[in-house]
This record gives sequence, structure tokens and C-alpha cells, in this order.
Amino acid sequence: MRSSVLTSTIQSETAVPLQAIAVSEHDKFFWAYTEEPHRTRRQAIIKAHPEVTKLCGPEPLTKYCVLAVVALQFSCAIALWQTPVLSLPFFLTAYFIGATANQNLFLAIHEISHNLAFRSPTANRLFAVFANLPIGLPYSAAFRPYHLTHHKSLGVDGLDTDLPTAFEAIFLDSLLGKAFFCTFQILFYALRPMLVYQLPLTSLHLFNIAAQLLFDYLLVTTFGPKPLIYLILSSFLAGSLHPCAGHFIAEHYVFNREALAAKGPTKTDVPVPETFSYYGPLNLLTYNVGLHNEHHDFPAVPWTRLPALHELAKEFYADLPSHTSWTWVIWQFVWDREVGLWCRVKRKEGGRKVGGKGWKEEELGANERGGIPGVK
Repeated sequence: MRSSVLTSTIQSETAVPLQAIAVSEHDKFFWAYTEEPHRTRRQAIIKAHPEVTKLCGPEPLTKYCVLAVVALQFSCAIALWQTPVLSLPFFLTAYFIGATANQNLFLAIHEISHNLAFRSPTANRLFAVFANLPIGLPYSAAFRPYHLTHHKSLGVDGLDTDLPTAFEAIFLDSLLGKAFFCTFQILFYALRPMLVYQLPLTSLHLFNIAAQLLFDYLLVTTFGPKPLIYLILSSFLAGSLHPCAGHFIAEHYVFNREALAAKGPTKTDVPVPETFSYYGPLNLLTYNVGLHNEHHDFPAVPWTRLPALHELAKEFYADLPSHTSWTWVIWQFVWDREVGLWCRVKRKEGGRKVGGKGWKEEELGANERGGIPGVK
């Protein structure tokens, strides 16, 4: 099997001495043999701006935002209890209000998974279960270890469950396949982790399941099935063809034309970036998740302080490729023949260990101590 190997020197701000990318005729992923870039850039930023660590720690505003959105979703669900499910008012409410609100709650749980709502880790775990309620299905307890592994083992094949599998990339490698993926991507993100590796079942998982089932039961027995249908439909649409859902694809899929051209056997000296930020207005609805390079560099910095991080260390971020529209990301992903599920950077287990021991648990969030069940 022939393969082309691209070797390039990363700029000084990333401090990674060498990046090698291998692409074969049968495996079109970008295979890297270096440590992921965020830990290295984090260390460089701390060296250049030691005051950056003062940005770390919980954001009190988060709990009030979550309370407001949970109340909004509960109110909308109750207001629709007599509205036909197969009606325009029901669907439009679920798409424009419900999907946006539940995407906001997805990303609130993402913030809380890094211990950024409260100082107490236990309070964060319990509050994540509360934020989970309008989503309709239990997932906050399972999301956290999978997501922290995504940080600690970014791009590591068999560990990072954000990566599409080769099976997905092969069978969805067409316009219709990519459209199917974008329409049902919430299901891929929900089911893929369990197929990659199994989490240990903890008391928190059981509490998450029990709390959600109790909430759903009380909702249905009090108001009928339509409010629960509204909440679950909102969750589905939040991860489907919705502008805010563009962040799922924008964060780590390679859209950079130079990187795509590097798949050719004659191209060299082209580093392949693997995380991309978005600085547009939808960040206002999504806990600034668009500032994704900044978030991966400093997971313990909350959403309200990510813009300050960007400004403080602007020289590290100004030249990184970024997106200007999540809607355009979805459109380009579906219609551009050069972009697809293959456009992800992957590395083997040894790759993330180059240059150091990798991420430590205390680097994955505020007030994080000891081992985290399920994090690899």
C-alpha cells in the first residue's frame, strides 16, 4: 500500500518540533505522529502571559443562564400540551426556540463538565443532571468522561469518540451520505461513543437515568405526551440541520484548502490544523463554544472569559484558520466534494505522548482532582 508522508515544522507558538501526516489510498484520514497541539500551546501562552491563569475558575453566571433556559423549555413544553404534534406551530416552536434552547443546554452541560458552574465538583455533577432534564433523555453523566477523554486524547484513534469511524467515513462518503450525517448527527454523537469504548457504570449514571425518567414520567402523567415529544424533538433538531449545530462539524473537521491539497503526493511543508474557532454572533447562544482553540488550550477558563483569553494571547490565535459561519460550514460540508468525514486528524496512542506525558486530570477543568472514571 503506497502512502504519502507530509513533514512540516510547526510555528514557534505551538512549540511542537515536527508534524508528520500520512495519507494512504485506503485510509484518507490525516494521520499525525505528534502530540496534540493544545497542551504545548497552553504551556507557551502561560510562559508568555503568566497572568492568564487568573482567568481560570467557575463562572457564577452559568447557573442563572441554565435556570432561565430550563424554565423557558418547560414553559414552551407546557404551552404546547394541546397543540397537534404534526402541526406547523409545534414544529416551528421546536425548531426556532426548542432546538436553540436545547443546544444551549448541551453546551451548558459541556461547561459544567469542566467544573465551571460551581467550585464543588459534586455540585457541578448534580447541576448537570438538572440541566439535562429538558433534553428528555439522560446523557450528562456519560458525556463528561467521554468529553474529557476527547481533550486528553484529542484525535487518538479508539479513544476520542468525537472522531468518525472508518465505517462512517466509507459509507457516508457522498453528497447524500453527508446530508444524512448532518441531518442525524445527534444520533451519531449519542451512539458512537458506546461503540468505541464502554464506560464503567457509576452511581452518577444511575442517578442521571433515574432523575430523567422521573421527570419524564411526571411530565407525561400531568400534561400528556406532547410536552415530552416537544423536548425530544427539540434535542433532535438541535443536532440536525440547525445553524447552531454547525459547531459540531466546525470544531475539528479540516476545511483548510492547503491542508486538503496536502493529500496529494507532491505537496510538502503543509501542517494540518485540527481545531478551528468561530468568532461569529451565534457564540452568544452557545457559551462561546466557537472559541474552540481557546477552549482546548485552557479547558478551565469559563465561557465568559474566553474572549479575554483570545485578546490576551492574540499573537497565538491571530494566524490560526477559523470559520465565519456555522451555516456555511454545514453547506460546504455537504456540497464540497473535497470535504467529508475523512477530513479529521487522527493519531495512534503513542502520538499524544510525544514531547510529554499528555494532559493531566487537573488540566481538564477547574478544581479537578484525582482519577475520573471512564477518562482515558
